[in-house]
Amino acid sequence: MIDRDLDHLIEEHFRHNSSALLLTGARQTGKTFALRKYAKNHELHLVEVNFLEDPKALSIFEGARHADEVLLRLSAYSNDELIKGKTLIFFDEVQRCTDLITWIKFLVDEGSYSYALSGSLLGVELKDIRSIPVGYLHAIEVFPLDLMEFAKALGVSGKVLDSIHKAWMEMTPVDSVIHESLMKVVALYLTIGGMPAVVQTYLDTNNLRAVQDKQKEILTMYRWDIAQYDPDNKLYIDEIFSLIPAELNAKNKRFILKDLNEHRQFARHENGFVWLKDAGVALPTYNVEQPTAPMLLSEQHNLFKLFQNDVGLLAAQYADDIALRILSGDVCLNFGAIYENLVAQELTAHGYKTYYFNSKQKGEVDFVIENDGVVTPIEVKSGKDYARHRALDNLLSTIDYHIDKAIVLCNDNVHTKDAICYLPIYMTMYIRKEASRNPLIYKIDLSSLEP
Repeated sequence: MIDRDLDHLIEEHFRHNSSALLLTGARQTGKTFALRKYAKNHELHLVEVNFLEDPKALSIFEGARHADEVLLRLSAYSNDELIKGKTLIFFDEVQRCTDLITWIKFLVDEGSYSYALSGSLLGVELKDIRSIPVGYLHAIEVFPLDLMEFAKALGVSGKVLDSIHKAWMEMTPVDSVIHESLMKVVALYLTIGGMPAVVQTYLDTNNLRAVQDKQKEILTMYRWDIAQYDPDNKLYIDEIFSLIPAELNAKNKRFILKDLNEHRQFARHENGFVWLKDAGVALPTYNVEQPTAPMLLSEQHNLFKLFQNDVGLLAAQYADDIALRILSGDVCLNFGAIYENLVAQELTAHGYKTYYFNSKQKGEVDFVIENDGVVTPIEVKSGKDYARHRALDNLLSTIDYHIDKAIVLCNDNVHTKDAICYLPIYMTMYIRKEASRNPLIYKIDLSSLEP
């Protein structure tokens, strides 16, 4: 069974909180499985209500006047007794029952049971909720397995990962045997990705054909969601979704509207891009006019790259033989788009809002991230010319940007030169956004106002 960071987050939540837990994220990222796993591991009585599989379940809340009435209906619906202190009530596909979000406050206040909520397309469907119960609902966004979780699932030991982390902290080369092995893990991750069902299929069979079949199933589900949930714009959204691989493979990797329809303006397609982002199936990386903190102030919403939410799904949308070509290290294959998608996926899962920078004078840098007011540019290089990075050099030499360090992610081992850290692509495992632990103490002097 795959061990995930999500399992530990769920454990921590229910250990320290009485509030309900809401798992958000794209379809097939493992939300439902994780909650069932938690209930099983803790020998909890699980009452599961799926509003998509059984629309009749919506009647549980219709006309209800108080929490006790809802709980009585839940007991009748499940045809089972609710055991106080030992029951986890799990509402799945909650995008179909928006009333639940307002009811959860009263259910949590009643205090007899634990509650978990999950669903796909929550970013799309829950925008019009009348009131989010602050303090009663804790949300965790769920992503596909990241590279470290994938490595652990393959059996890479904690001792090996600790040695890589030590090299990351000290900026020293990784042992050459370990380095070569981890590069093979990266190649496999590029083809399989992090969707739990796809990873489990590989672990069970080692059959790349079975992996591709599972990936295509998920892509079909995504297109079904597009058709079901936004019928007015489904053709535009599906076209945008289908164009992601081609756009990433283009020279500048930016999404070009003329590839959709050269006569349409961005505003006509904006809802489609937003839908894909809110559904969690695409990851936009916006251009910034200036690589300075806070970058949100210079974000340009009409200039962006659009990445797939899972690099394995991206690979599945290319030619059928791409898996073997990636694993064999085909030198004729352009790894640039796939490498960048991996990095976008890792940075997003690790808490970053991703940006890129481009100007005629300075050039283009693949990613720019911000942590506690510090801006770090990142270049992703899949070939042997990783030491050539004119745009990165220009950013470092521009005094007004106040950039002290840059990162180049490549196939080579760890080394540094001047202000640039050259890191193997797998070290994206350790580029994580950490909340500042420094106290923010500020006292205002009002002595001049004293009598």
